[in-house]
Order: sequence, then C-alpha cells, then structure tokens
Amino acid sequence: MTTPDQTLFEKALAAFKRSYSPYSHFPVGACIKTTSGNYYSGCNIENASYSLTLCAEGTAISQMITEGIQHIAEILIIGSGEALCTPCGACRQRIREFANEDTRIYIADTNGHRATFTLGELLPHSFGPHNLEHIS
Repeated sequence: MTTPDQTLFEKALAAFKRSYSPYSHFPVGACIKTTSGNYYSGCNIENASYSLTLCAEGTAISQMITEGIQHIAEILIIGSGEALCTPCGACRQRIREFANEDTRIYIADTNGHRATFTLGELLPHSFGPHNLEHIS
C-alpha cells in the first residue's frame, strides 16, 4: 500500500486540530500536495446554517487556487471515528477538477494512515474538465 509522506500527514493533522465543528463535533483536516511540491491544508468550517458548511478538502483547494496552483498530486484527509473518513461526493468532484483518476487519496485518523485510494476508485466514470474540451 502506498503511504503518504510525513509532511502531508503533519499538515493535515494541524488543520484537523483547527477545525471549527461545534455542531457535528466531527473535525476533519486535509492537506494537498501539488505537482509543484507545495502543500495546502484546510479544515472543515461549520455554520449554524448547515448548507453553508465548508469541507476540509474544499478549503485546502481554495488555498491552492488562491496561490495560482491548479494541479493536485495527492491529498490526505484526516477524520475521527471508526469508519474511514473518505471525501463526500461534492469533494470528490472538487478534487476531480484539479486531479486525475490516478491521483492518490490517503485516508487517516489522528494515529496515522489507514487506507489509500485513487480518485478513479472513489469517483469512477467521473465528469471532469475533459468532458468540456470540445466546447469552444
């Protein structure tokens, strides 16, 4: 099984610890490593109006885009609980916008790495930028 580098884990764990999750009490942290070798982390940010809640993966992607980077090499997501904290459907699509089907997605808890998936495994037959290439 492919494992993440320690920096990816440490930055995701630091983001996990900064989560704002007063309603669900389910903190999530994420860290993206880009193809240029940069790291961007994020945490979930809940809101009393639940539909306004931001996922950790989305906040990390926002930081990456703000810095002018558009290519995810790999991402690590930390959640708590017994079940694996894989990205929600919306975040799988957000990741797809900036990654390819071979991009590794590491799933961890605060004790370390638990599983590795590719984006293609988590979002098979995805709709992405390539679907719109013919439009001019």
